Amino acid sequence: MSISTLALLSIAGGSIALLLVLIIRLQVHAFVALMLVSLLVALATNIPVAEIIPTLIAGMGGTLGSVAILVALGAMLGRMIEVSGGANTLAQRFTQILGPRRVPAALTAAALVLSIPVFFDVGFIILIPIIYGFCKAAGVNPVKYGLPVAGIMLATHVVVPPHPGIVGGAAVLSADVGWITLIGLATCIPLAFLAQYVGGKLNRRDYVMQPDAEAQFRKFGTDASTPSTSSKLPSVAAVLTLILAPLALIMLGTTGATLLPKGDSLRNLMSFTGAPVFALMVAIGLAFVLLVRPLGWTRTRTNEVMESALPAAATVILVTGAGGVFAKVLTVSGIGTALSQALAGTGLPLILLGFVISLALRAAQGSATVAILTTCGLLAESINGGGYSALQVAILTVAIGFGGLGLSHVNDSGFWIVTRYLGLSVADGLRSWTVLTTILGLAGFLLTWLIWVLAS
Repeated sequence: MSISTLALLSIAGGSIALLLVLIIRLQVHAFVALMLVSLLVALATNIPVAEIIPTLIAGMGGTLGSVAILVALGAMLGRMIEVSGGANTLAQRFTQILGPRRVPAALTAAALVLSIPVFFDVGFIILIPIIYGFCKAAGVNPVKYGLPVAGIMLATHVVVPPHPGIVGGAAVLSADVGWITLIGLATCIPLAFLAQYVGGKLNRRDYVMQPDAEAQFRKFGTDASTPSTSSKLPSVAAVLTLILAPLALIMLGTTGATLLPKGDSLRNLMSFTGAPVFALMVAIGLAFVLLVRPLGWTRTRTNEVMESALPAAATVILVTGAGGVFAKVLTVSGIGTALSQALAGTGLPLILLGFVISLALRAAQGSATVAILTTCGLLAESINGGGYSALQVAILTVAIGFGGLGLSHVNDSGFWIVTRYLGLSVADGLRSWTVLTTILGLAGFLLTWLIWVLAS
């Protein structure tokens, strides 16, 4: 029996409300709450009983297939940098050069550049030990520096090629990727300033770190190598190499995929070496040369350091995977389709309609990439048959991309990565991260609409 659009949307709203009550009010662990609500939504939307468990498994596997390896490798690399004293060395050195007041802005600017070739979750995970190091040196909560960094990285992820959502959307709409890149970068630069400003306003509130994250942050750097236990601390150059090497490999892979034709042997090689998993494995290999050997760590000590990164990473992995389960159920149930079809009949201007549908789909099922691709598919006929110029089609595509930026909440794996690493509770994550992404998404859309008016 089919379910009406109103009923599907009511189930979606009720499921999110129930999830928040379980996690915030009843203090149920996020992993358990997400799995329970996902099961209830599957039952309520008449997903066949025989398909419910496979759907849950598919949601978990689809998310963890990319996230688990990256989180584990990134956590190990970060732990090695931390315990070696490298993060503290880098933080102290750059704080001396820039001054404490310029550090947050410098981190946000660096995040904007680094996030162009690197997926949001990969880049954020790589930068976490550096964020911790700077916050430790400044004596502030990690959310103070981490929130604007994560915000601008996600903004870049949704509108600047070669990220999958905007590139896929461009393919669906036959949009010019060059124009999209220029418009995306032109809008993200002012958004970096806005992320820093809004982050500062949001950080006027004192966020209480969650116990597991607080324990990890308090411990950060306390067991780092010192001159009494090793001959020397890692140099700034060594630490920067470990951070930039995987980013450089990923960037080369992206460049090859953009400039070289399919089937080209060099492109295939660059794609392999530029895969985030391979890039992080190379970084860990370099850590053995730049950290382990100079510090004289034994194999036992090295294994202890690497293994100590996994307990904290496990929570991030499991909760992120459960978020993927919830998103999968919302998609399979037809809730996202029902929402987009309801909005398509509103008669809004096309550029506003694209943004609103993408934003609604993002809120409904969590994935920015899915929201962007689905919206582009729904509006492809209207856009391609509307007689728009190449520049106008690119502007419409970017507007849809910014819809995928806002309203990041409990069904988004990125929400859990950011909140868990920054030590935010679900309630504080909604007050800070969700608010920041929504403001950046709206501001990005308004800038895009301004470009649309000037180009018309």
